[in-house]
Amino acid sequence: MSPDPHFEDADRSVSTLPDGLWQQPSVAVPDLGDGESVQRVCMPASMRYEYTPGMAQTRFLRGLADKKLLGELDPGTGDVYVGIRGVAPISGLRTTENVEVGPKATITSFCVVHIGFGVNAPPTPFVSALFLPDGAVVSLYGTVLEIPHDQVRIGMRVEPVWVDDDQLSTSMENIKYWRPIDEPDVPAEQLKGHM
Repeated sequence: MSPDPHFEDADRSVSTLPDGLWQQPSVAVPDLGDGESVQRVCMPASMRYEYTPGMAQTRFLRGLADKKLLGELDPGTGDVYVGIRGVAPISGLRTTENVEVGPKATITSFCVVHIGFGVNAPPTPFVSALFLPDGAVVSLYGTVLEIPHDQVRIGMRVEPVWVDDDQLSTSMENIKYWRPIDEPDVPAEQLKGHM
């Protein structure tokens, strides 16, 4: 096993495994005769899993149950991150101070979805977007409704539409979707680094 002779990167070293330590197994394809080859197989599939959030995610999810977007303060930079795992991504410092952000937000990126998925998906076409909550430095993901898909734009101001109080849980699904509000767009230049 030798390094690619066309690969030149002074900042990286290329290592190899000692001979005999590992080798690619041979692949044998059985002769299937003259039968018709399978082009596609469609079958139902599902995956069940359990998620145990850590302390930071638990605080965030409990905030959602109260219709609040809770971020955590990076003590090194002063930035507020939402959906954080307990450690600030830039400074690497532990985050423990909760900060309520939003609930208003700004669309930083979006796409028009033309293929429906899942039982709760809105009718197509619809818009999926990243929303930067006021006071936060990272975006959340969701759906934009109550506006034609071709009128959504970067910088548009939005607010969350929450489920009814009797349906609240510790889930991002508490936010049914985001809708536009009557506020001026945020200029794209101010969103650099958040898209």
